[in-house]
Amino acid sequence: MHSKDSEALVAMIVDAVRRSAVHYGLWFAEAVHQLGLEKALEAEREAGDRAAPILAARIAKALGMDASDGPAALLRGLDQERLSALLDALCVNWLALDGVWFQAVEGLAGMDDAKRVNDTCWSRFAPLEARRIMAMHGFPRDGGLETLKTALGLRLYSRVNEYEIVEETPDSFVFRIRQCRVQAARTRKGLAEYPCKTGGLVEYRTFAQAVDPRIRTHCLACPPDPHPAEWCCAWRFELGEW
Repeated sequence: MHSKDSEALVAMIVDAVRRSAVHYGLWFAEAVHQLGLEKALEAEREAGDRAAPILAARIAKALGMDASDGPAALLRGLDQERLSALLDALCVNWLALDGVWFQAVEGLAGMDDAKRVNDTCWSRFAPLEARRIMAMHGFPRDGGLETLKTALGLRLYSRVNEYEIVEETPDSFVFRIRQCRVQAARTRKGLAEYPCKTGGLVEYRTFAQAVDPRIRTHCLACPPDPHPAEWCCAWRFELGEW
């Protein structure tokens, strides 16, 4: 049983993580505002690459662990099943954090402002996620549709939603979300589908262009558009010069 002092420390540790996450995000957001997205992405790459081993070393030292090989040391000893479950939990948690922020802004300022904040966040997060995936897996810039197909499968969303790639040609393919966690939750609650098309247009276009600027993105359907029961939204990616 924890003492009151221990409980206070636990609460402070949790809040330190929260404050650190907000502060890191504020640095990125303000870098975008002051320097533009491209320079902000480069700054995040450098800062993040430096921050991860520093954080791991300090946590490991505090817990009496060895972090000589970087952040991986904190997860050493977990089997593949537990690692996969942990990754799934983090991906679902990411989506939950997105949702609570949307609801908080909507409650304060209404749906229109919440959608505007949401769409701006996607215009920054989607290219950041694409760059992180490419860096982690050694994908080349301007890798075309094959790189995009692989990168889409490595997004946080890929472990949250059920998707498929169809209608492939040498110059295009269609990406469809068959089961969307957000829309499925709304359906269970008896709510109408969330009209996510404006956010999706920003999200998929900026993600694809971060992988390869030659890729064009076309929305085939996304709520509030009508769509068949078999899928929620569909996007065609086409390779060609603008």
